[in-house]
Amino acid sequence: FRNETLLHHWRIKTDRERTADELAGIFHGLFSLRGLAFGEVKSAILASVVPTQQRAWQQFAAIGDWPLLQVNDPRLETGLSVCTDSPSEVGADRIVNSVAAFARYRSPLIVVDFGTAITFDCVSKNCEYLGGAITPGLAIAHDALASRTAKLPRVDFSCPPAKAMGTNTRDAIKSGMLFGYGGLVDGLVKRLCLEFPDQKPRVVATGGMAEVIAPCTASIEAVHPMLTLEGLQILFAKNEHLCC
Repeated sequence: FRNETLLHHWRIKTDRERTADELAGIFHGLFSLRGLAFGEVKSAILASVVPTQQRAWQQFAAIGDWPLLQVNDPRLETGLSVCTDSPSEVGADRIVNSVAAFARYRSPLIVVDFGTAITFDCVSKNCEYLGGAITPGLAIAHDALASRTAKLPRVDFSCPPAKAMGTNTRDAIKSGMLFGYGGLVDGLVKRLCLEFPDQKPRVVATGGMAEVIAPCTASIEAVHPMLTLEGLQILFAKNEHLCC
């Protein structure tokens, strides 16, 4: 980011054994491809839901000599009141997504994040994090289907099938996964809406598979692929003084 403008972004696979030196090597190459140098970065913010990797990312920031802000810092001001049984259990990514979505809409929300897990985060009109739901993501289900059955192949989910009734194995799997997950989303959203304390929430989506599954739903109103990064920028702007 430069101020509020997202200049570049990358996506890399999470490896629980990766070291800070490996991260530095990967990002040195990615930066170079965009004509960037580590010295151009003035500070960083980290939101981690992989505890075994948090230390490596902290050390990576130290290699870059970047003051680091962390979303799990208890001093962090989010503007979001977490009204769950155990606020410390709520993942950093769910807090970040909720902050970003509320900053956009200033209204009750359900934020659906299509990642390794699919999370549903409920935010009230008063910017209270109410809770939500978690289900295994599309990739997990697809991996289980392919690995635990002898004849079912892996398929490409870049576009949905033309109809729900597949006439070959690949289209049948695509139908079951995409329309099936679309139905799962619509069903959970309907149940969550019944439990909101105020007016009907807006439903927005983010995450790697959002643009694939959203067209298979009736409930998702908007897709914001960069919502998590937007939330990180908002939190950094609020808390830059906490950088260490």
